Amino acid sequence: MRSIWNGAIGFGLVNIPIKMYAATESSSLDLDMLDKSDLSNIRFKRVNEKSGKEVEWENIVKGYKLGERYIVLDDEDFEAASPEKSKVFSIQQFVSQDEIDSVYFETPYFLEPQKNGENAYALLHAALKKTKKVGVGTFVLRNKEILGIVKPYNDLLIINKIRFPEELREYEELKIPTKKAKPGELKMAVTLIEQNSEQFDGEQFKDSYSSDLLKIIKQKAKGKKLKAVKREETSESTIDLMEKLKASLEKTKKKVS
Repeated sequence: MRSIWNGAIGFGLVNIPIKMYAATESSSLDLDMLDKSDLSNIRFKRVNEKSGKEVEWENIVKGYKLGERYIVLDDEDFEAASPEKSKVFSIQQFVSQDEIDSVYFETPYFLEPQKNGENAYALLHAALKKTKKVGVGTFVLRNKEILGIVKPYNDLLIINKIRFPEELREYEELKIPTKKAKPGELKMAVTLIEQNSEQFDGEQFKDSYSSDLLKIIKQKAKGKKLKAVKREETSESTIDLMEKLKASLEKTKKKVS
């Protein structure tokens, strides 16, 4: 596993040297884009807008348009913007994770202690676990400031990237229903939720779509023709909500028994 960031966690006056690793990977199938006529691969090139010629990576720079001209930035400029945050995830406060709405959560990263950081790493892990708190702070990754929390996960520490409040879009323009739920329907809905409630176990959830799609690919490779199953769309006006809730409860009862 290759680290994507080397730095430290700032815990009070203690700096814990760490390496950070991507904690997730995609489970979707790797599909290539092909030309329909001969199934040749479609390739994307980095092309100079004026000359139309392809540009090699080593000749590409990053720039910001200020007025009518571009200001080119190099690695030293990015580090100079915030040298401390480029190397240290500084914990600014400790909070209960329950205080952070799930809408803010994004990507998790594994943390590994570097040499001479093992004791402080283990101490922070134990302290966070005992207090049931998470540390909130920021650091710079790939020239972008990241807001995140450091927390214990099993026997290691992770940083979970979270969104800045300004990254959440407004939703006032959406048509959100203002009608209140009917008492009878609400009671049945609550019962349905309670009957289907259990402790979360992520192991029981699998990416079945990708595995089903792979089966179809293998069947097509054998020359088998497949027919798509059309689902009947039900108009909302024809749905009796109470009847649907009753049927759902009956289904749950049979499942339990």
